[in-house]
Amino acid sequence: MAVEENLKSLSTKEEENKNRNPNLKEEGDDDTTLPSPKKGIMEQPHQLEHLWTFWFDNPSAKSKHATWGSSMRAIYTFSTVEQFWSLYNNIYHPSKLAVGADFHCFKYKIEPKWEDPVCANGGKWSVTFHRGKSDRSWLYTLLALIGEQFRYGDEICGAVVNVRGRQEKIALWTKNATNETAQISIGQQWKELLGHKETIGFIFHEDAKRERGAKKSYTV
Repeated sequence: MAVEENLKSLSTKEEENKNRNPNLKEEGDDDTTLPSPKKGIMEQPHQLEHLWTFWFDNPSAKSKHATWGSSMRAIYTFSTVEQFWSLYNNIYHPSKLAVGADFHCFKYKIEPKWEDPVCANGGKWSVTFHRGKSDRSWLYTLLALIGEQFRYGDEICGAVVNVRGRQEKIALWTKNATNETAQISIGQQWKELLGHKETIGFIFHEDAKRERGAKKSYTV
């Protein structure tokens, strides 16, 4: 499948980058581009179509009386495959995050909040996992996002993994909830990508704001 081939292409960068963070200087480094082993050939970074930002909502900073999202912070914005792997290989994966943590990856300048103008009229697809079982699906979701694997990629805002006591949930946020054709396509592609067998559902943000456990508007 085209999706699998593209994910494998991105994945080959993992081994190349897991031992060295391009954003940290090492002994002997200067500010110039490092040459490749082949004399006279300069290594070029693999630019992504969009810039992406990792956000983290620290559970220790949350308060029952604080405004939702007030403890959320942008961690790092990346623009190349190499930067992504350098970050991914040096951060905790969902199974290692503290209970109550929320970790997001959103397109640059889109905040992972209902109030953000780009997200305001959107919704989300969600998949739930037993505690400690979402790492692989989280990685596949990230690779699909930054690798532009979705046919309706312009509809994508980003993704979040929520870590709770007994479960972990990955949600894929989109822009226009009423665009049923786009939402169904995204949900089907995502489900196929993850190899998920059970039915997954889509909820409008507006419905989620009005009531807890809002009814799913679309399912695949």
